[in-house]
Amino acid sequence: MTTDNTEAAPSPSPGPGRPGRSWFGIGFRLGLGAVIAYLLVQAVLKIQSVLMLTLLALVVAISVEPIAVWLTTKGLRRRWAVTCVIIALFILWGAVLALFIPPVTSEINALVKAVPNWLQQLHDRQSALGRLEDRYHLIDKAKQQLSGAGTGVVSGLLGAGQLLVTTITGAVLVITLTMYFLAGLPTLKRFCLRFVPGSKRERAEALTDEVVARTGRFMLANVATSVIAGLATLIWLEAWGVPYPAALGVFVAVLDLVPVVGSTIGGIVVSLVALVVSFPVAIATAVFYIVFRLAEDYLIVPRAMKFAVAVHPLVTILAVLAGGALMGVIGALIAIPVAVAVGMFLDEGVFPRIDSR
Repeated sequence: MTTDNTEAAPSPSPGPGRPGRSWFGIGFRLGLGAVIAYLLVQAVLKIQSVLMLTLLALVVAISVEPIAVWLTTKGLRRRWAVTCVIIALFILWGAVLALFIPPVTSEINALVKAVPNWLQQLHDRQSALGRLEDRYHLIDKAKQQLSGAGTGVVSGLLGAGQLLVTTITGAVLVITLTMYFLAGLPTLKRFCLRFVPGSKRERAEALTDEVVARTGRFMLANVATSVIAGLATLIWLEAWGVPYPAALGVFVAVLDLVPVVGSTIGGIVVSLVALVVSFPVAIATAVFYIVFRLAEDYLIVPRAMKFAVAVHPLVTILAVLAGGALMGVIGALIAIPVAVAVGMFLDEGVFPRIDSR
């Protein structure tokens, strides 16, 4: 019997062409990685507003995607269905502008015409404004404020102009991106699914389609409840003679899209506007919105969400608070669709795997 006396070969030592791993190299890689991560974070923070608007446009495109799909089931091709949806969105946007521009213009014109009359009353000792001027010297104080804060007034006007330009630019960007997302949503979905391994791609595609469908149904149900809120506001304000009922109805409908707090803020604003009629009308309007909020939470929303997807109220509140704290109004608007997508992913992909262990 032979014995194997061969000893284990020693591990090859790094030769002159293969230097060993040094602490300097490790530290350099770590430092380079930290610098790149820092630069990436700074770049994301600089384009945060653009990313939020892009995400909002994507949510809007997903929200109207069920309408485009429904049109394709009626025999229209995808391109013509998307064209019809885009034209409808432009018509809706134009109708909203047509409702808001005339009241704002008329109020600005009325304010400009009223300023000379107010100035005349300030110099009239018999009028209420004149008595206030004699007691508090409003004109002198206003002149002091304007002379001492001329730069602040100019900077405030520049800031207001910049805010207006930013708002218009953001709206145009959201509309443009929504059109592109809606037209290329299937292509975008296929591109994202290419990053999923082939063995799991079919399951991921089915999950993605279900998330998009449920998110779209949820947003359409939310729009339906907002339309009901706007119509109720229109009818109530018309009955009590509050000015600009159509514009205020659209205003309440838009705010009602923001869950939890939107309808409350809209009710407060409309109640304040109702003060121009009388104090009892304002109180009645506030009571009307309290009753309507209860009806919306317990009657309208459950029926509208019957065909969408159920989201737990606690999840809704936490999502809206987190989205609002992180990204403001836009974050509150997109918080619920994101919560729907996360809940769908947990129900379909995470919880079954945990339960099977």
